[in-house]
Amino acid sequence: MTLGRFGLRKRDYDFPPFRPPSEANSLLLRVTRGCPWNRCTFCSMYKTMKFERRDLEEVLEDISMARELYSDRVQTVFIGDSNSLVLKADELVRILNALYSSFPHIERVTSYARARTIAKKPIEDLRKIYEAGLNRLHVGLETGDRELLKEIDKGATPEELIEAGKKAKQAGFEYSLYVLLGIGGEEKWEQHARGTADVLNQIDPHFIRVRTFVPQPNSSLYDAMEEGRFQPASPETILKETRLLLKELEVTSQFMSDHISNLVPLHGKLPEEKGKMIQLIDEVLKGLQDDVSLKEEMEARRHLTNL
Repeated sequence: MTLGRFGLRKRDYDFPPFRPPSEANSLLLRVTRGCPWNRCTFCSMYKTMKFERRDLEEVLEDISMARELYSDRVQTVFIGDSNSLVLKADELVRILNALYSSFPHIERVTSYARARTIAKKPIEDLRKIYEAGLNRLHVGLETGDRELLKEIDKGATPEELIEAGKKAKQAGFEYSLYVLLGIGGEEKWEQHARGTADVLNQIDPHFIRVRTFVPQPNSSLYDAMEEGRFQPASPETILKETRLLLKELEVTSQFMSDHISNLVPLHGKLPEEKGKMIQLIDEVLKGLQDDVSLKEEMEARRHLTNL
């Protein structure tokens, strides 16, 4: 658990190494280790571990251990690592039942998931998992552009991304999609923005969370940047890309920029606050032309290698 996790560490509680910023105060419960795909060229996560499903009894023991310390304090839970839906539905239901019986004040349980896994999962299983109490799925869209999806080896097509989103919403989940601003580099920003908007418009997720792509060591795209085969998008390009994405969106989603990598704090409900967010981008773009220090500050974000 982020809250008091050092107290549990001495007792061999197995924490997920990664979680969304929105789960900063959640109990962290690990049901798998690593990523079953682990090929995305932009990603440096899970590279040192082999994917495995944790033994169900071990997970239940972790829940029991956490209950001893945190029973009345746990309101939200995040299930890791990267794709808990690879577990059988009945196993996840047992885990969720144990969570809710152990922590009486739970308001939300969330997890990372892969779009292709959701697309392949029977709708009956998804409904069973949702009804047991898994409320929200965090899914990496990254881009909706077909060419870029292949280039970053995402392991999903635009059609699969759309199918997964619609299926998850049909099952009842809140759906939170992540977009990687700048993943097309300096050259392909426009197709990235348009292709992503097209997929998002067909899904209409509850949340659109943007992250600015910063190449990380131990990833293929970082090596490509170092070798001059990938040119990261400039701050101006990323802002233009974000503006175009917002302009093309026709959704009823919360648009959120909740990460240190992002250049502008964009938060708003779409479509109501689209104009306000576009106006803010326009003001920052104008500021970049007039303020050298602002440009230098944004350029410095390229060197964030510990996100």
